[in-house]
Amino acid sequence: MKPLNAGLALAAALSLFATVPARAEPPKNIVLVHGAWVDASGWKPVYEILTKEGFRVTMVQEPETSFADDVTAAKRILDLQDGPTLLVGHSYGGSIITEAGVHPNVVGLVYVAAHAPDVGEDESALGKKTPSVLGKTEGVIKVTPDKFTYLDPVQFPKLFAPDLPRERAEFVARSQVLAATQVFSTPLTAAAWKTKPSWGIVAGSDQIINPDLERWYYERAKSQTTVIPGASHSVYESHPKEVAAVITRAARSIDQPATR
Repeated sequence: MKPLNAGLALAAALSLFATVPARAEPPKNIVLVHGAWVDASGWKPVYEILTKEGFRVTMVQEPETSFADDVTAAKRILDLQDGPTLLVGHSYGGSIITEAGVHPNVVGLVYVAAHAPDVGEDESALGKKTPSVLGKTEGVIKVTPDKFTYLDPVQFPKLFAPDLPRERAEFVARSQVLAATQVFSTPLTAAAWKTKPSWGIVAGSDQIINPDLERWYYERAKSQTTVIPGASHSVYESHPKEVAAVITRAARSIDQPATR
């Protein structure tokens, strides 16, 4: 009877093992979403680090013509991903990933000195409750006759990117993507951080978004938070190693069930 008992034991063990979900590799796809007044080229230092780590990285070039247009641009890129994807947003890009992050390919969110409103909220109103240096400085935000905004190019380097080389900061100031005024005041209809894991980076010396507001967003979302002391709003470009490290850690900590 011993061989029979051994066979039954083995069958039982295999049956038990079969009930345990197989695990797949962490997501290899990362999508990066830029903020207002800049474009995706600022992600290049982070992109280069992540690709060397073996990730497939794609940037969204949102038009900044309306919040709906920008969310659609992000979803269009998410549709092209071939599997689980980590979605990363900087600044206003945080609002975009909060709305677009309900996409089925998205398995996690990373906020980089970013807004993370709830359903029915908008970043403009929240920013006024916890104003930044920018919010307290008159005349820096300029508005065109057709209601597109940009930052005074003279003030841009010291407010947005004081820790970038002067030449680079001035170039970014002179290559701004003008953002429609409505992109900042459109209420969100979805909040992906409520159902998906998130990580947040606080730029310790951010003058565009108050660091205290960033902390508040991340605490509410129960995000794993990293503070980069002394970093400006351009933290993704001035501290790419630290930012890429958070993104890498986030991606590698997400364990997805394998498809049988």
